[in-house]
Amino acid sequence: MTMVVGFAPDGRAHAVLHLAAMLARSGGEELVVCAVVPAQWPPSPAKVDAEYQTYLQGAAENALSRARGRLPADVPASFEVVHARSAPAGLLEVAERVDASLIVVGSAAEGGSGIVAVGSASGRLLHSSHVPVALAPRGFRTAGAARVSRVTAAYGGTGEDLVVAAAGVAARVGASLRIASFAVHPRAPYTVAVGTEADNSITAQWADEISTRARAVLDEVADLPFSPRDCEITIGYGEDWDEALEDVEWRDDDVLVVGSSSIGPLARVFLGSRASKIVRHSPVPVVVVPRGRAAELAEGAQTAAG
Repeated sequence: MTMVVGFAPDGRAHAVLHLAAMLARSGGEELVVCAVVPAQWPPSPAKVDAEYQTYLQGAAENALSRARGRLPADVPASFEVVHARSAPAGLLEVAERVDASLIVVGSAAEGGSGIVAVGSASGRLLHSSHVPVALAPRGFRTAGAARVSRVTAAYGGTGEDLVVAAAGVAARVGASLRIASFAVHPRAPYTVAVGTEADNSITAQWADEISTRARAVLDEVADLPFSPRDCEITIGYGEDWDEALEDVEWRDDDVLVVGSSSIGPLARVFLGSRASKIVRHSPVPVVVVPRGRAAELAEGAQTAAG
C-alpha cells in the first residue's frame, strides 16, 4: 500500500514527515512525497512566466531533496513534483493514480503549536478527498523508530463502522484501541443549584448511554478474526472542546480517528460541526475517514484472513 504526503514547496513543514514516517513504518507502507507547484493557466509563452515556472520547479525540487534527507532510511519513499491547479487537486490526482490508502498533510502555519490547524488548502482537501486524510499537529515530532501504539476512535453514539475499521487497523499495526467520547457543556453566565444539578444529571445519563453503546461495539470488535491487543473506553468532559479533549490522556504515539459527517457525500470526506471541532482541538495526529471508506475497512476487518 502507498501513502501520499503533501510537502510544501518551501520545505518548512517537517511535522508532516514525522507523521508520515510513523504511519508508514507502523503499517509497512511506502510513501510518495509530493511538492505541488501551481500549474500555469492559461498557458503563456511570455518569458517572465516561463522563468517563474522554472523558479517554482527548482524550489520544489530543492524542498523534496531536503525531505529526502529528513526521512528515516527504514521508510521506503519516492519523491515527485506535481503540477496542478491547486495543492489539494494535485494530491488527489496522485492518490488516485497510485491507489493510495491515505493522504498525509501538515497543519496551517497560522495555527497554534501542538494542535491540528486546518488551513484553506487542507480544508478543501478534507471536503473533497475520497481517501482518508491524516493531519499532523504543528510542531509534531517523533523520536527514533516511532510506531503507532494506540488508535483512538472518536465516538458519538453512532458510526460503529468507524470503530470497527479503527479496530482492524489497530490490530494490523499491533496497536491498542480506545473509544473516546467528548461531553462539552458550557457553563451558563449564572446558575442556581437546581439548574446545575439538572445539567449534571443529563450529562451523567448521556455518559451512561454512550458507555453502553461503546461496550456493545467492543463486543463486536472482540468477535473480529484479528482484534487489538487491548481495548478501552474513555470520556472527556469540559466546558469547551479544548477542555474536553485535554481531559483525556494522550501519548506521543497516539492517533485519533474521526469519521466524516452523515450529511456529506458517502464517498468523500465531509466534516460536520462536531467532527470539525474535535479535529481542530486535537493534540495528536488525526485521521479523517469518509463514511464509505469506513464501511469498506470495517467489512475488511470482519472478513480478514490469516
